Amino acid sequence: MSAVHLYPPSGPVRATIQLTSSKSESNRALIINALTGFQCTLHNVSAARDTQTMIRLLQSEDPIADVLDAGTTMRFLTAYFAITGQHKTLTGTPRMCERPIGILVDALRVLGADIEFLGNEGYPPLITRGFNKSGTNRVAIRGDVSSQYISALLMIAPLLPDGLLLELTGEVGSRPYIEMTLKQMAHFGVNARADWATNSIEVPATPYVPRDYAVESDWSGASYWYSIAAVAEEGSEIELLGLKEASLQGDSAIVDIMRPLGVQSTFFEGGVRLTKIPEEASLRWDFTDCPDLAQTVAVCCALKQITLTLTGIESLKIKETDRVAALQAELKKIGSDLVEVKSNEEYIVTRYDSPASEVPSIATYDDHRMAMAFAPVALRREISIEEPGVVAKSYPKFWEDFALVAGVK
Repeated sequence: MSAVHLYPPSGPVRATIQLTSSKSESNRALIINALTGFQCTLHNVSAARDTQTMIRLLQSEDPIADVLDAGTTMRFLTAYFAITGQHKTLTGTPRMCERPIGILVDALRVLGADIEFLGNEGYPPLITRGFNKSGTNRVAIRGDVSSQYISALLMIAPLLPDGLLLELTGEVGSRPYIEMTLKQMAHFGVNARADWATNSIEVPATPYVPRDYAVESDWSGASYWYSIAAVAEEGSEIELLGLKEASLQGDSAIVDIMRPLGVQSTFFEGGVRLTKIPEEASLRWDFTDCPDLAQTVAVCCALKQITLTLTGIESLKIKETDRVAALQAELKKIGSDLVEVKSNEEYIVTRYDSPASEVPSIATYDDHRMAMAFAPVALRREISIEEPGVVAKSYPKFWEDFALVAGVK
């Protein structure tokens, strides 16, 4: 087992960080580009492993597409290979093959896709065997499981003979990611109509228009720096480059989340400057639209002894790991708890004991966000992060950047 050892800085931190590009934007742009016949020019595409896996598999003629642990890549490519009539076997890591995809496959089958599961029904591995018009352009799909299913369907919809009328049933989670998809589609000439009063989206059968596209820096990656700024000493200042105040990314919500946790955001041309302000004693936040921020905020509140009430984190249980269980286990190592107060609905970060004198060693569970969410602990005390290479999934140079604000060994 490898580990990285992190040490507190000797005083306030000051750093300028050129953030990695958005994985979410990059993956959508890559699928849309493929649906134009690779006629677009994409700028600032993410170096994250998930995105590089997407690029490799879109270009590959191999009949087997191994997505590794990339959930977005699995879901987007299942829809892409189906609509383009490709015969592909999609598989991944053991954990990837435990993550459900049946809801998406059922919707694709309604539209005319021939897809077969090769193991457990509803889970990878699976094989796509082509597409035949089904005679319907109307599909209903649950909105509370994964927005990636919805985005996968939306992006292929312009290629369907009659477009798509997508009805979202139940609560709609991660809506900003759906809106990101729609805005990127609009950039490439497909203007869908979303009616959020009825939770329906209508996509016309209109070919994509090849255009240049520049990917913004990653707000998910920015969230770790917000946490660092929050727990750093007074007088600290961090500049994050490549971010826009009017962003397509739902995780830009970190600006509002971190204000009561003591971080002020000042936008300038080319990025945002983070400075410290007084924090509040408690925070309640619904993470339905930004679940990837929950781990970062939970650790930050534990370090600052701010009582945090979280709702909307149900989807965390089917991510790279069960992130709720992982948080519950690892927060204990820094003297805190994540307590379930309403079954699968509401949790509280509380109990702020003095942590043990030994250096805590944080398990990462093959989850990039666990590693980066716990890294800010090093602004307060020495800590060890196990299997640090997991950050390659979304932010390959995270430890290199982190060394600008704390000791890394």
